[in-house]
Order: sequence, then structure tokens, then C-alpha cells
Amino acid sequence: MAEEDLIRIRHGAIMYLWNMENGSPSGFLLTCWKPSNSLPERMHGQSIQKLFGYYGPMQQGEKQMRKAFKYRLYPNQTTEKRLSFVLTRCRELYNAALSERKDAYQLHQRSSCLVNPETGVVVAATMVANMRVRHVSYYEQKRDLVEIKQLREDYQEIASHVLQDVLMRLKRAFDNFFRRLAQGEHPGFPRFQGRARYDSFMYPDGAGWKLLVEEQGKKIKGTLHLTKIGQIKVKLHRPLEGRIKTVTIKREVDQWFVIFSCEVEASEKLELGYEDVGIDLGVTHLATLSNGEMIEHPRHYRKAQKTLEKRQQALSHQKKGSHRRERAKRRIGKAHRKIARQRQDFHHKHSRQLVNRYQIIVFEDIHIGNLTRRPKPKQDENGKSVPNGAAAKGGLNKSILDAGWGAFVGMCSVKAAWAGRTLIKVNPQFTSQVCSGCGQVRTKDLSERWHTCDCGTELDRDVNAAINILARGKQVLARKEPTSGTA
Repeated sequence: MAEEDLIRIRHGAIMYLWNMENGSPSGFLLTCWKPSNSLPERMHGQSIQKLFGYYGPMQQGEKQMRKAFKYRLYPNQTTEKRLSFVLTRCRELYNAALSERKDAYQLHQRSSCLVNPETGVVVAATMVANMRVRHVSYYEQKRDLVEIKQLREDYQEIASHVLQDVLMRLKRAFDNFFRRLAQGEHPGFPRFQGRARYDSFMYPDGAGWKLLVEEQGKKIKGTLHLTKIGQIKVKLHRPLEGRIKTVTIKREVDQWFVIFSCEVEASEKLELGYEDVGIDLGVTHLATLSNGEMIEHPRHYRKAQKTLEKRQQALSHQKKGSHRRERAKRRIGKAHRKIARQRQDFHHKHSRQLVNRYQIIVFEDIHIGNLTRRPKPKQDENGKSVPNGAAAKGGLNKSILDAGWGAFVGMCSVKAAWAGRTLIKVNPQFTSQVCSGCGQVRTKDLSERWHTCDCGTELDRDVNAAINILARGKQVLARKEPTSGTA
């Protein structure tokens, strides 16, 4: 189609091409992508081969696992602007590709649902000829990158594989969405990403980056070279292992990090342990063990709440769009970042202690999303709203989310897999109500923190639950293990 036969109409990040002959749209065209004709030079970090064994071949037969190494980046002012530029363009690409998918799907729905009122026959989709009336795939959007980059020259300053990975990220979002729908869940539809939500871009292979490492005495100095961006100082606070598969650049408020996803050999398993433990998660104590030990809830968010309130109040006084407002938002982000790091550090230390000590670790299979759901509004006979306990439930939800149960169990799960330990999740139903001594159900209100039974069992409510959790975990293992005499 000739250039003069088209009229380009911009709509957000999408450009629609209209055919002047019949006045119908000829298709969707995203205006913010395309890879250059020549692929970026494949640069490899040969200088770290001797120091870390970076490209050493894996022994055949040995199991390979993925491990991530995160390091702080120290870009200069010019390089930081280029990183922000790439991140902004990738976010624009993601939103534009998502918009095209949504528009194509809605158009397909409209065209396939048109019914002739006289005959009752569905009108053929050819009534909207030359329009894309089917779902858009990753490969179709990937092919459009070449034409898009010709229209948007600023995207020629970004490595091709970085842009392709943005489309792959969107594809994974839709794949996960439809997978969860098929499983009967209620996931949220993939959403447009704001500036505060889209914070990383990735080099999916060995193209477009190079890591140089110099050993200066006991110190290790690293420099990361990124195609069309520049070189950045890397603080290698620990040795890099294995073969690098992907490189991710991430922004956290005002700091930049690089994450190397490496393929490493499976580490040696820990010696066989002879202690098992059941763990009951809570808000009074983060975790209560079946042997009576407890891990205290540090309450990082609660302790920083006053600081957050002051900074949020200062933000509300600033004019929208001003530099002072941006600085106020940055201060709030730093406060949240500190809370997240404190919580993560606490979880790492205690999950490591549990994995090193116990051979079998049993948790409750808790659905945190359901547990922290807000209560439904209540109305009386006249339709007037009545108290539904939302304030008290909100405080409980805040304590649950502050504890970070999901992150803690996830860390224990990953460390257990590396160490050769067994981690099990069991049904949490009635673990607090059943007596660990005799198995009788003793109904208790949430305010009752002490378990008492006619059989003489008296102990802390959470310890009783942890013992029941461990017993259920052993039952699960007994069902999985083959009985004597079977193969």
C-alpha cells in the first residue's frame, strides 16, 4: 500500500492506518517498536571466565538450577537518563501492545456478535474487511517491530532483544491470565502499567551486554557495558556463579540494580536431619513451632507507620506536577523500600535457620488473599448500613500483610529445595480447634489464646495448632511413601 494512500490517526500509543480507497481501517499499527536490521553485537564477559568460571561447561549428568545474583549499579547522570529513557520506551511499548490486543479482541467480539434481525444469522466478519478481527499473537506483534521502528526513530536507540522481551512479558501475562481462568480462579485482566509500576527491562540472551571484572587485591571491581546505553559501575559484593542466561536492569525508587539469572550446578545437600517441625503462622508471633519455640513478629510496617503518615501528609500539601511533589513521592518510596528490605532480611535469616535445622517442615496451606478480604457491607431491614467490623478487620489485615507469610513460606520452600529438605503444605481446617492430645474438637473463639482439654492437655493455642500441622504433614508423607513389599 502506497504511503500517499494512507492517513495516520494517532490514538494514544496506537496509530491506525486507514485505506483511502474504501475508507476502512487496514490494520492496527503500534508506533513504538521495531528492532534494527542488524542485531547488536554479541558481547561476552571473557574477562571473568578465569575469575568465576563463568563459561565453564557443566558436567554431564549433573542437575542444573537457576540462581539469581543481584548487584547495585552506580550510573552517572548521563547513563541514568539513558536507562530511564529505555525504561519509559519499554513501558510505552507494553501499554501499546496491550491496547492493540484489547482492541483486536473487542473488535472480534463485535464483528462475530452482529446478528441479522430478519434471518437470525450471524453477520460475517467480512463486513469489516481489511481489519484485524482475530486475536493478536506475540509473533504478529514481533513482526511489526520492524515497521514500527521506521516510524519511531527513538526506538532505534534500544536493543532489539529488549523490545522483543517486552512483548514476551505481555504474552506471559495473558498466558497466566487464561491459565488461572481455566483453573476456576478470578484473576485480574492484564493492566496498563504506570510509571511507578513498570520498573525493569531485560536482556534475554547474551546480546547487548558485557560484564568486565577486575580483581584488585581483595576487592573485585565490575563494569557492565550495555549497548546504546554506556558503561556502569557494578558493586560485586559476592562472587558470581555459573553461566549467565539473562540480565535484568531494575529501578527501585532512585537506585538501579542488575540481576543476573545464572544456570548453576546443584549444590551439595545438607546432612540428613532428625528433627521435624510443624509451623503455625500468626500475627501475635510470626511463627510458632511445634516444639514450643516462637519467632516474634517484628512489625516493620507498624513501627514505620508514623514516618509514613508524616511523609504522606507532606505529599498532600504539594502542588501536582511540581518538583517538590516528586521529591515527596520519592521520600515515601524510600520509606516503603526500607520496610520491604527489613522484612526480607528478617525472613531470609529465619528461613535459613529453619532449613538448616529441620529435615521436614510443615506449613498450613493458607490462602492469604481470601484471609485478608474486606468484609461485605451489612444493611438492616430499612436498607440502612450497620457496622460490619470493617475497622477491626482492616487492622487484622494490616498485621497479616505486615508479617509477609507468603514471602516467608516461599523463602523456606526455595531454601529447602536447594538443601534437600522436605517442605509440605497441609489443609489448615480445624488445626486450632482439634486437641493435639486426644483429637477431640474444642471450639475456641479467636480471642482465646490457651488450649485446655478434658484429657489434661493444656498448652498455648498456637503450639497446639503447630503440633496438629506436623501430624497432618506426617500423614501426607505416609500416604506418599510406598508400603513394605511394594515396588
